[in-house]
Amino acid sequence: MAKKEITMEAKLKHLEFIQNVITRMNSNSFLIKGWTITLVSALFALAAKDSNLNFVFVSYIAIPVFWILDGFFIAVERRFRDLYSEVAVKAEENIDFKMDTSKYNKGNRTWLAGIFSKTLIPFYGISVITTLIVMFLIK
Repeated sequence: MAKKEITMEAKLKHLEFIQNVITRMNSNSFLIKGWTITLVSALFALAAKDSNLNFVFVSYIAIPVFWILDGFFIAVERRFRDLYSEVAVKAEENIDFKMDTSKYNKGNRTWLAGIFSKTLIPFYGISVITTLIVMFLIK
């Protein structure tokens, strides 16, 4: 096997490692959204059954916790996308298999920026508004 083929194979393997992390972060984000809807729906059902607002108040704890965790996954995914872009243009002989994304932890790649991303604000904002509406309907 020629050296060029070996280095290109290494580059593809490195990109595959990075893509696996991106996919895992995306899956985690999707699961967090599912857990949010499931938990909040269950709390609404319990609150409606017993006319007990305490269950609704618990969702005011659950939603922000899931929102923050989801923001973390979004931020990490963005940083790995940047790493992927960098590795994709690297020369094959410079592939080092590093997975360090710390240099991308700025701008819209921070945890706080992930929390307030265009994809999370509508989802969790609607969840909070829905909780407010349910709280007033149960009263």
